[in-house]
Formats: sequence, structure tokens, C-alpha cells
Amino acid sequence: MKKKKVGLLASLLVVSAMFTGCSFSGSDSKTADSASGQTTSSAGSAKELKLYVENEIKDLDQWKASDDVSFTVLNNVNEGLYRLDLKNEPQPAMAEKVDLSEDKLTYTFTLRDNAKWSDGTPVTAQDFKYAWLREMDPKTGTNGYSFIMTDYIVGAADYAAGGSADQVGIEAKDDKTLVVKLTQPTPYFLRLASLAPYFPMKEDFVKSKGEGYALGADSMLYNGPYTLTSVDAASGAVLVKNQGYWDAANVKVDKVDLKVIKEKSTALNAYKAGQLDRVLLASSDVNASKSDPGFGTGINFRTTYLQFNLKADGVSNINIRKALEFGFDSKLLADQVLNNGSKAATGLIPDEMSGIDGKSFRETQGDLVGVDAAKAKEYWDQGVKELGKAPKITMLVADTSEVKDVSTFMQSEYKKNLGIDVTIDTKTSKARGQLMDNSNYQMAITAWGADYDDAMTYLDLWANHTPYRGNYENADYDKLITGAKKETDEKKRLDMLLAAEKTLLNDDVVVVPIYFGGYSFLLNDRVQNLEYHPYGNPVDFKYADVK
Repeated sequence: MKKKKVGLLASLLVVSAMFTGCSFSGSDSKTADSASGQTTSSAGSAKELKLYVENEIKDLDQWKASDDVSFTVLNNVNEGLYRLDLKNEPQPAMAEKVDLSEDKLTYTFTLRDNAKWSDGTPVTAQDFKYAWLREMDPKTGTNGYSFIMTDYIVGAADYAAGGSADQVGIEAKDDKTLVVKLTQPTPYFLRLASLAPYFPMKEDFVKSKGEGYALGADSMLYNGPYTLTSVDAASGAVLVKNQGYWDAANVKVDKVDLKVIKEKSTALNAYKAGQLDRVLLASSDVNASKSDPGFGTGINFRTTYLQFNLKADGVSNINIRKALEFGFDSKLLADQVLNNGSKAATGLIPDEMSGIDGKSFRETQGDLVGVDAAKAKEYWDQGVKELGKAPKITMLVADTSEVKDVSTFMQSEYKKNLGIDVTIDTKTSKARGQLMDNSNYQMAITAWGADYDDAMTYLDLWANHTPYRGNYENADYDKLITGAKKETDEKKRLDMLLAAEKTLLNDDVVVVPIYFGGYSFLLNDRVQNLEYHPYGNPVDFKYADVK
């Protein structure tokens, strides 16, 4: 994941809206369309959102999905115990209520009576238990997201390491009662319960589909505000309103048409031609668009960074990594190349994520990274001396227009400041991820979007020791993360997280933050309440309307 994820986020998802059929009458009177499952106004026109994403839809099996585009689709066709609202606060969804024990370790969720799957059967507590246990099972939970549960739920870590499922603190007391026991107080647990890995799954349906599960619209069940009528990884998906959804009366948009458009210029041309009503802007188009009444900007808790593979030739040397850390100007990148609301990264944790005592984490920590061409050259020369020769450097990147711009800029900066020629290896997002999972890369541009509003959503990633996270092994770092997860004193916990970020960026140089995510867009004012969450599942269509 991103989360994500992990967390595609707003910067990767673009929404537009239009009406189909006759012009919208404004009537609240609706009738069911038996063929499509949509609701229509008395004038016969359905409300439709048209949108695009800049990456393919990689996987809709929630045990495998870890990218924001997949999470965006899953978040709108399925639903967990809680869902984030327009203020990014968790609200009861499949759960009608929750009771929290006095020690804040036991959550008792009561499911609502009208929580149903798209086949008409009820969503049960057992559906949650089945999905969660499978997410933790190393034989089936292959998205690298099991930590989002194993770090919190009693017995989960032992089960993921080969222990017994019977010892995991998840109990389906009856069809409507789910009891979850945590290892330590977790004030953001209801936010976690809104994430895609926490969604329920119906066991007999999943098993009936076997290896074909989630490969097409007919091979999934839905319990969210929408269902899928079609999906293709490379071209897009069509979502229609789920009439059996418990809160269907408050879902105003009848159809969401999702396209895959990787180039911003292509999308902008479609917008200008009246084919899209919302478009993300490339940096070159921002200045000319600022006077447009539909112009706007947004932020998300997302950091794009350079990930080193510590087992790869060349970058296994820390001085080479330090040279690449100091060898580019991220402020110049954000201001002149991206020019879209993004900001130069001064650390791994984004600017506005919470700290304590009214100060953000970033304010408390201060800046940890920045350009220094002279220092970069010193580190490079020292690394070359230690290696006995200058290493050849290859940067693995995804084939989106924004990442292409970023990698080209960094390539030119390294040439200017270090005198080296960096090779750019461009792959589809899915192929890039597979290469990283297989440890078949030297360094790569990737990103993480926050699952919840706390620095831990970033920092515990590198306690997992996976190839995607650079094969990083540091017992002292792991101790800081483990300690912070158990610490109930806010100040002591924050100190551990601050130390962990410094270890990751300054001491070991495992990653190099590049920029904090922001975006600029044009939007037709007919679209309202299309919610882009700065963390967690990226986008909600549930609250949207078209006037």
C-alpha cells in the first residue's frame, strides 16, 4: 500500500461530472432503472460523474491491493465498519455503533441491521473476521499491508508468523457483534477500521471464485455505495449506485465513469473539449489557469521519495546515498517543475500531520534534508574511493507524466552537481512495483500516502524489512518503532518517532524525501462534495452531487 494507501490519491484521481440523457430537471422524484440499477429523475436523466486516474487499476482483490487507485475503487464499491466523512472524521458505516472498554483495549462493534451484500445477503461479523484473518495470513495476504492489523490486534503478529488463528483477538460473537482486542491503546483505530484492508469479505463467495476472484465485475460482491458493471485494468471501470446500500438514500450520483489517462495534456484537452469537468493540471498549465473560476488547489498527506535498495551495487555504499540525497534542489523542483501546490520535502513526514501540544510533527522536528551541491560532491568522491570505481546509477520510475518530469529534473540535477549520468528506467506502475518487490532495482521513485493522521503511518514501514523498503535492517530503528507503539506517554512516544525519522534519513539514508504532495485542478462548479481525503482511502464518491 496506500496506502495506499496508501493511501492514488487525490493527485492521481481526477473527477469530472456531466448529465446524460435529457437535461436535469432538479426533481427529487426518482424511479429505479431495472436494467442498470441506477436511479433516474422523473425527467429520465441520471446524474453521472466522469473521472480519470493516471495509473492502471492494478488489483481489486483487497488481499493484494496496495495502491491508491485500487483503494479508490474499493472504497466506493465496498465499506468497512467506519467511513471518513467530509471532515475526514470516522463515522459509523457497516457498524451502527461501537463500545470501547475502560482500558481502551477492547472494541465491541454492533453491525447495522440493513448492512447487505449486493446479492441481498446480510453482512455479518464473520465476514469481517474472515477477511481480517486472511489479510494477516502470509499465504494469502500478499499486499504487504498485514502490518496495519498485526501491529495492533492481540495475537495477530504471532499468527502472521505461523501461529494459531484461534489466538487472534477477533471474535464474531454473533452475526451482528464483532469484538476486537488490541495490544495497546490506539486512538486512531476507528480511522484504521475505515481502510480497505479492514473491509469484510464473504467467505463462501470468495472461495467459489477461486483464482478468478476480483478479476472482473461479476467476480466480486459489493457492500458499498456503488457496484461495478465493468472493469479493465488498462482502460478503466464503470460504477453504478448500489440500491441495496444501507445509506442509498443519501447517495446522489447514479454513475461514475472512471478512465485511465496517463498524460495530463491528454486530459486537459478532453476538459477543454467539454468531455471532462475536472482535470488535474500539469505545472506548465497552472499559471495560465489561475484566473479560471474553476481553478483550485489541494494538499494530501503524501510524500514522494527516492527509495534505495541497500543490497544493490553502488547504493549499498552510504556515501553514494548521501551524495544522491544532497545532489538535487527539491524546492526548485516543487516551485518551477511541479508548480501545482506541491512543496519541497524537508523530511519524510508531511507538513501538516499532527504532533502534540498544538504543533505539527514537522514543526517539532525541523528540516532534515536539503540541497548542498558541494557536500554532495564530497560524499560522491568518498564513495567512489571506497568502491574503487564510480558506480553506474539507474533510477526506476513509473510511467506517469508527473513522475517522468520529476525523474528528468533529478537526472539533470545529478549531472550538474555530481557530473554523473543517471539512467532512467520507466515502467508501468505495476511493473515498477513488481521489480521493487523482487529486489530487482537500484533506486526508485515511489510514494506513500498516509493511512491515518500520525507519523507512525510512515515510519513503521521500514520496520518490515521488505525489498520494497530497501531491505533495511536496523535493530535500533525497530526498537524505536516497537517502543513508540507501546508508549502511552505522548511526549515520550513523539521523541521516539522523531529519533526514528532522523535515523532513517540522516544516519542510514535509506530514503530521500523529494516533495510533499499537492495538486492544482480545474472543476466545473456543478460538482459538489467530491471528497478528497488527505489520508486513508483517497476519494469518496458517496457524498458527491451534480447540480
